[in-house]
Amino acid sequence: MTVAERFAAMAARGRAARQALERAGPGVRSAALSAGADAIRARADAILEINARETAAARAGGESAAFLDRLTLDEARLEAIAAGVGAIAALPDPVGGERRRWTRPNGLEIAEVSVPIGLIGVIFESRPNVTADAAALCLRAGNAVILRGGSETAGSSAALADALRQGLAAAGLPEDAVQTPPDADREWVTAMLSLDQGGCDLVIPRGGKSLVAHVRTHARVPVLSHLDGVCHVYVHAGADPDKALRITLDSKMRRTGVCNAAETLLIDAACAPALLPVIAGALAGAGCALRGDAAARALVPGMEAADETDWAAEYLDAILAVRVVRGMDEALDHIAEYGSGHTDAIVTEDAAAAARFLDGTGSAVALHNAATGFADGGEFGFGGEIGIATGRLHARGPVGAAQLTANKYIVRGTGQVRGSWPD
Repeated sequence: MTVAERFAAMAARGRAARQALERAGPGVRSAALSAGADAIRARADAILEINARETAAARAGGESAAFLDRLTLDEARLEAIAAGVGAIAALPDPVGGERRRWTRPNGLEIAEVSVPIGLIGVIFESRPNVTADAAALCLRAGNAVILRGGSETAGSSAALADALRQGLAAAGLPEDAVQTPPDADREWVTAMLSLDQGGCDLVIPRGGKSLVAHVRTHARVPVLSHLDGVCHVYVHAGADPDKALRITLDSKMRRTGVCNAAETLLIDAACAPALLPVIAGALAGAGCALRGDAAARALVPGMEAADETDWAAEYLDAILAVRVVRGMDEALDHIAEYGSGHTDAIVTEDAAAAARFLDGTGSAVALHNAATGFADGGEFGFGGEIGIATGRLHARGPVGAAQLTANKYIVRGTGQVRGSWPD
């Protein structure tokens, strides 16, 4: 069989499993997720051993420190993955929830309710945690899922998926609700994107710009994009200096290889002379390289010069672009021109300025006096996330279980008809 034929068979099994998931009800889905979390913990030694081999191979292959950080699991990270699955198990089930209800003048009662999307395909790069987050969120919302991760962590991802499949079996649900391709052949991606009848109802790419561009170019099925994170921190003239320092440092350096890390610091000219040298010193002390405009470099001698490409760069590394702006309008204009619609934060004690920024930035997540790292499904109380959606249709921001549902309308009548008929 060709890869395309094998994928079609996999999709058929997934679609059948999805029907069983929906019929089983929320309690059984919760039990499956709880059992999956237990299975991850029970298999921890084996999962970590597989991941250690993959990390060593990536290191020997010359991969960057940021790349290695994304693919590495340790005991704490694996426990966080298991805890995240457990948290998703405890979430309210979104399936069947009534979004709104109204009654028409003719007496018809109409309700909009949430339903599973169906079979979801997730394509991601070398982040093993995405396997568990994506699968658990799909299951919570009654969806089956096919996961195709990066080749560098194929073993880690398969081991996590097998643990969740064990949880499904323990709850009496079909294991085919969570599937992964048996090898790293890129034809699996092509098959997932091209099978528009009987394949995936939705494909979610999570990765770099090239991956998302490839998916959007070749997909014949609906796509929910997770694009690059060119995130900004804007230190307004009314910022508290201590908050400005801590929020900027945390937004950039907590984890540099994640999509919600800040990539550009915008600082108001009114406070830059006092604040920028302090913030720059703290960043440099944490190992961050700075690339600034002429005004920033005049305040921080030795700062490397930024060029036009830096303003739109998603570094995913310990590098931060710095620009001095003359007020709110210039900050918002910069974000509108160079941002990716992901996450932007303002630091200020001026409530009116904060409100203007929060309303004025078009990103999926806007924060006031909080680090950009809070643009995260776990921090939002979603238990996890498949990604941060930056498009304008369907979901935006962190995509949790509730965002993995569609809707249908239930109409209740008392005999109403549209035409005129004799009694």
